[in-house]
Amino acid sequence: MHETKPLQSVSIIARQAIVDAQRAVVAYELFDRSTQGKAHDTGSDLSLLFNAMADTSNALGVRSKLLFINRTHASLADGQLDMATPEKFVVELAPVPGHDAAQIKSLAVTLDELRKSGFRIAFNHTVVAPAYKAWWPLADYVKVDTQAVQADMLKPLVAAARVRTKAKLVAEKVETQDQFGSMATLGFDLFQGYWIDRPQVVKTRVVAPSHASVLILFNLVRKPAEIEEIEDLLKHDAMLGFNLLKLINSAAFGLGKEVTSFRHAVMLIGMKRLFRWAALLLTASREGGASAIVGTTAIVRGRMMELLCQGRLSADDVESAFVTGVFSLLDEMLGVPMEDALRLISLPTAVTQALLTGDGTLGRMLALVRAAEISDDLAFANIATELGYDNHTINMAHLDALVWADAVVLG
Repeated sequence: MHETKPLQSVSIIARQAIVDAQRAVVAYELFDRSTQGKAHDTGSDLSLLFNAMADTSNALGVRSKLLFINRTHASLADGQLDMATPEKFVVELAPVPGHDAAQIKSLAVTLDELRKSGFRIAFNHTVVAPAYKAWWPLADYVKVDTQAVQADMLKPLVAAARVRTKAKLVAEKVETQDQFGSMATLGFDLFQGYWIDRPQVVKTRVVAPSHASVLILFNLVRKPAEIEEIEDLLKHDAMLGFNLLKLINSAAFGLGKEVTSFRHAVMLIGMKRLFRWAALLLTASREGGASAIVGTTAIVRGRMMELLCQGRLSADDVESAFVTGVFSLLDEMLGVPMEDALRLISLPTAVTQALLTGDGTLGRMLALVRAAEISDDLAFANIATELGYDNHTINMAHLDALVWADAVVLG
């Protein structure tokens, strides 16, 4: 397999300080500015953000501070927060469109699980409304846009937030010294805005390693191999080792001391996260100029199959479903027949069978995903009936997978 220049992408990260009444910095909000005109990270690729943060942690001064990151409701299920140290992050969420009661209740379960794992949650001032009662116990921070809320409503809003939540109150868009004083008098705990700190922007390049190295890493993790074997690979592939050390040393992990040992990095990240990282790197690196849409489609397939299997199959089989979908276009990504591609990588028998012959539960599920992808109504209906899925479940999994793929795909 020939080597090509590593794929590079540019991440643009901005931070803005959040201070207390004495103007001491207690946290930073991070924004992904990689897409022109996008003001906030609303569910973009956190793995890229974390890697980029490793490059920019010193420049941005975020390593020792609490970090606020904006996420969409859909992105909470994409698994990327698993790459972070929970105690380091505050997950900031917007209100539910239309304040739909069922969605608010459903998200409350997800948010409760996030908090139990160590993340803190921030909402905007809408959370004090009765419709969001299920979210009141989950609010660690309530952020109030002082430019959007009428001045005479600020005092009752603060009072309502104090009664209904135990959250710290953050005054956003504080733009003058007088406004800072007024917000402090009203009882806000924390403050954010241009008068305090203008967002500082840093650009960084993220480099993807070659397919060959990622294939080897995937095989080693799949065995699983001894840490010494994985360490040896990282030592012999500069880009692979470079990316892993960037990830583990990013502010996302919140480590007090920089990790310089590959062995230590592998032990900290763990085999499960290393497995998923390798699978996504392989799908994204697109050696030989394969179309970007191929990698995206593969990720959509993997996530859709994973979602459809949850609650029906064992945890190992759910992971196999993800891998089946992700590697269903491996032949196109590597430019070789599927039989040859599968000789390069160690996969469970059920996955190999699904990819080569379409047999077994995973093979039928892959056929269902393909039918949904190309709008083959007859095949879709037949396989859905065979597997016991209704249209709504499949369509929701497909939509969620599309959102997830937008968040995960590199480049």
